[in-house]
Amino acid sequence: MEPRQPVPPFTRETALRKVQAAEDAWNTRDPERVAGAYTVDTVWRNRDEHLQGREEVIAFLTRKWERELDYRLRKNLWAFTDDRIAVRFQYEWRDVDGQWWRAYGNELWEFDELGYMRRREASINDAPIDESDLRVTPGDGDLPSW
Repeated sequence: MEPRQPVPPFTRETALRKVQAAEDAWNTRDPERVAGAYTVDTVWRNRDEHLQGREEVIAFLTRKWERELDYRLRKNLWAFTDDRIAVRFQYEWRDVDGQWWRAYGNELWEFDELGYMRRREASINDAPIDESDLRVTPGDGDLPSW
C-alpha cells in the first residue's frame, strides 16, 4: 500500500491536515472513499458498535448515511502525539420524518506507519434541534459552543 499522507510522526501542521482530510472525506458520504483511509484490519468502536475491518466499516457507513440525511460534519483537532490524534466534532443531519439532529462527540485515532488509521474510538451524543438552529459548516473554523 502507498503511504497515506501525512504520515506519523505528526506535527501540529500535519495533524491539522489529517483532521481536515478526514472531515472532507466524511462529508462526501462515500463509504468506500472513507474506508480507504483505514487499515484493512481497522478496529472501531462507534457508540455501542464494535467493528473490525474495512468491509464492516463500509457496511456501517452505508447504513449510517441511508438514515442520516443532509449530513454535514465539522472536526477540530483536540490533541496529538507521534501516531495518535484526538478530535472533537459536531455534525447535523435530518431523519426521514424531517427531524433535525446535532451529534456531539470525540474521537481517538491511532495510525500505522503508512498513515492509515488502525484504530478509531468514537463517543457521540445526539440532540434534537430545530432547522432554524443549524450551524455546522464544514471547513469553517472552530466548532461552535454548545
